[in-house]
Amino acid sequence: MNSPTSRKPSAKPPAKAAGPGRPKDLGKRAAILEAAKVLFIEQGYSGVSMDNIAAQAGVSKLTVYSHFGDKETLFSQAVQSKCIEMLPDALFVADADGPLRDQLLGIGHAFFELITSDAALSIQRVMMAPETDARLRELFWQAGPLRTCEALAEFLRSRTARGELEISDFAQAGQQFLTLVKGEVHMHMMCGMPLSPAETDATTHVAASVDFFLRAYAPRGAGHR
Repeated sequence: MNSPTSRKPSAKPPAKAAGPGRPKDLGKRAAILEAAKVLFIEQGYSGVSMDNIAAQAGVSKLTVYSHFGDKETLFSQAVQSKCIEMLPDALFVADADGPLRDQLLGIGHAFFELITSDAALSIQRVMMAPETDARLRELFWQAGPLRTCEALAEFLRSRTARGELEISDFAQAGQQFLTLVKGEVHMHMMCGMPLSPAETDATTHVAASVDFFLRAYAPRGAGHR
């Protein structure tokens, strides 16, 4: 009797390389960000849970975590999103057509509108509250004010290189510009003090701030442009 033919075990097909994960739904991400912006402004950081945000956005809590990982990251992204919405990157494009003064006016008006908005005043009050920890303040600073300061400093550096300004410390000059635009109006609003329409006239105030800044940093022997 013939011996049975020995069979070699069949080789397993090579494992498929793991493909990219399921793409995240950008519509849901946007809804979560909008919900976070509304709730953090209305209730503060500690008063909002990921469950609240999920319910407001109409998604599951798992979806919120899938997009943002944790509450701190979501807060940071919400602050950054609000700043970009009101102070878009296009404002700081240094090679844009048009006079320097006009571009500074655009930056000044957008910044003034941002810092005097109910949303910004509410978040800034949260940051000033004693119960707000240092980590949260740092996240807020990096997501909002730091981005603006860095973008403005780079804009001033480029304009100086073109001979339109005479600045040696761009970060300091940018901070001075933003402080001029804030003015006394912002301090009054942070304290909840009523102001007359004349005192909140953004057009006059921002124009005066821009002209002061341009006089201070005009190239020697040149008027502002």
